[in-house]
Amino acid sequence: MHMGAYKNIRETLIAEYKARDDLYKKKMAEWSGDRTVARIEKPSNIPRARELGYKAKEGVLMARVKVVKGKRKRPKADGGRKPSKSGRFYARMKSLQSIAEERAARRFPNCEVVNSYSVGQSGTHSFYEVILADRQSASLKKDSYYKNITSKRGRAFRGITSSGRKHKQK
Repeated sequence: MHMGAYKNIRETLIAEYKARDDLYKKKMAEWSGDRTVARIEKPSNIPRARELGYKAKEGVLMARVKVVKGKRKRPKADGGRKPSKSGRFYARMKSLQSIAEERAARRFPNCEVVNSYSVGQSGTHSFYEVILADRQSASLKKDSYYKNITSKRGRAFRGITSSGRKHKQK
């Protein structure tokens, strides 16, 4: 069977993820030690990034975001209260992907979130790559696709991105 380059890359990444081979485990261990929001030069999954709006041009950035998996933990209460009100673990009202997009938007205040996708998870963290567009970039102001994105401020916080729309529907 004949496959194009992007399809071949996609199949390789899927097989790597399913097998959980040494390269995948090494990546997860390395990323766990990185900063919560780290800027990266290019996407690790190019086919997926291009599907979601990535173009290798000036003003388009990529960031890898690390989010702790699991529920939201409230601080331990010092004073007394009814036992029924002392719950500490609550479900997050947003997806981990939406949280990752918001963190990237806060880390790069001059950019707007275009989209994001999952790149893996370790035992404690989920990792997402977020595509960002610089609002002041002259080349993006001329591009009809990015022009519409950069004109809307605070996309990640208002639930305008793909994952944001999903958690707003609940």
